[in-house]
Amino acid sequence: MSGVLKGIRVLDFGRYIAGPFCGALLGDMGAEVIRLEKLDGSEDRWVAPVDEARKGEGITFLQMNRSKLGMTLNPTKPEGREIVAKLVKASDVVIANLPFQTLKEMGLDYDTLSAINPRIILVTNSTFGMVGPYADRVGFDTIGQVMSGAAHLTGFGDKPVRMASPYVDFMSATLSVVGVLAALRERDTSGKGQMIETALLKSALNVANPLLIEQAMLNLNRERVGNRAFTAGPGDSYRCKDGWIYVLAIGQPLFVRWCKMMKREELIDDPRFKDDLARGDNGEAISAIMQEWCGSRTRDDVLKQLAAARVPAGPIYTPQEALDDPHVKEAGFFKQIEYPGLGKPYPILDQPVRLSRTPLEITRRPPTLGEHTDEILAGLGYSKDQIADLRKQRVV
Repeated sequence: MSGVLKGIRVLDFGRYIAGPFCGALLGDMGAEVIRLEKLDGSEDRWVAPVDEARKGEGITFLQMNRSKLGMTLNPTKPEGREIVAKLVKASDVVIANLPFQTLKEMGLDYDTLSAINPRIILVTNSTFGMVGPYADRVGFDTIGQVMSGAAHLTGFGDKPVRMASPYVDFMSATLSVVGVLAALRERDTSGKGQMIETALLKSALNVANPLLIEQAMLNLNRERVGNRAFTAGPGDSYRCKDGWIYVLAIGQPLFVRWCKMMKREELIDDPRFKDDLARGDNGEAISAIMQEWCGSRTRDDVLKQLAAARVPAGPIYTPQEALDDPHVKEAGFFKQIEYPGLGKPYPILDQPVRLSRTPLEITRRPPTLGEHTDEILAGLGYSKDQIADLRKQRVV
């Protein structure tokens, strides 16, 4: 195994996205990542299965657990705790996006882990963090979305709308990777590990922060305006003869280019559209102008003209269209992964961040349940008979 994190071992007790995607990225960077889960499989393994029987591994598991070894373990039994301790002694990072009380019950809290290995780095993620009246509450990505103000400003009419893609989880996972890299760098100097904490609400507030600054300073109390931009124009979705597009022009140069493309140069001096703020405030009017122009043209024609004018725009794709896009295909954005029990390969985004000399690499398909348990235990010094006995006791 190669990569910038070669020689780093990560124990991934994570579930769903915020923990496991952190582990996946570290694995892509060359770390040896061991996914540890319940003997019958952790819940996230089986969510939204895509095998023909719809009883196997699910979509989130298949993305989040590439580049990992797989091991089953019951850390609540004494023999399981002994295995955890041996793993921790030989590891660098532990990922556990679990409630803090659960971490203590499983012996995965930082005080317990650092007593075993002072160099260990613990990565935690919860819904609300360790401090505050909601610290003991549980939640998912959408809870962060709705409590950040983002859902209130999304949608049409009276009903707020969540984002279908769980961006809060992915933000937390990515920030966790930043924390791991920083902690590893600091450990080179101090020789000591530390605890890294992210929280879904904090991650969501981080993304929503610009609008929260505006609210705090100006008390605008914005309401949802559908797909229109608050402080730009044109900024909206538009229906063409054969499909939808989105256009976003921010700043005077882009607006001027748009006006010239539309052959509506008189709009440049229209006081309703004098700057980004005015264009946002009068977004309904500017969208009506753009919609009339788009409505009589095909999507490809509109996008070609916008591209020639260098005005940012893109087609509003279905999921299948996103997979079939010629740029996505030619640029090789996705890697096709084979997995036991699936009738065909499935796509995983390859190298979400590209390094020119030391690229990230998906080194393994996701593990089947407990696929590498014996191999990992043997590496810790357990004999075949001992491993068989641990299985009999349902420790592994």
